[in-house]
Amino acid sequence: MENNNVLSDKEQLIHDKLIMLFVIDKMEMALTEDSILDICSVKNIWIKNYMDCKAIIHDLVDHKLLYKIGNEEEGKELYALTYQGRECLSQLYKRIPLSAREEISAYLQANRLNVKSSQEYSATYSKNEDGSYNVELKIYEPLVTSPIFTLNIKAPSRQSANEAIHKWKTNAPSIYETIYEKLINID
Repeated sequence: MENNNVLSDKEQLIHDKLIMLFVIDKMEMALTEDSILDICSVKNIWIKNYMDCKAIIHDLVDHKLLYKIGNEEEGKELYALTYQGRECLSQLYKRIPLSAREEISAYLQANRLNVKSSQEYSATYSKNEDGSYNVELKIYEPLVTSPIFTLNIKAPSRQSANEAIHKWKTNAPSIYETIYEKLINID
């Protein structure tokens, strides 16, 4: 997305804030900070400076255009538009060039499910003193910041841990369903 007009620093900041509000609005779900940064500044250069992007998130929260769901201790904060954020965007969205709005909308439509699953299914591993790896697999529900399901397994090698993580990302729903059905009586 190119903007041939040279914007002043203040105009660029306003533009970047509107871009972020537009992205969050078009995603139609609350997003983690990492997802916002990834969408706006890593995979796309809609907001060119990563650190500016990070600061904009917190500035929009401070100005009550975004709100946080969850808490920092759990490491799963989600950000969503407030009513004021939606109003602000509805009044000013035309300041985002049509070509930029179309590009953002197309990207988000094509990648919405990937972003959703990356937020709902998380997987990490850590190395043990004996050379094995602990793999922690989690499932989150939208708008819920603590996991509804956590599975910890021990993998014999880093390769095995990576394989478990890869398989988790594609099979988490069916694994959860199988375990749930085996353990919980739903009469």
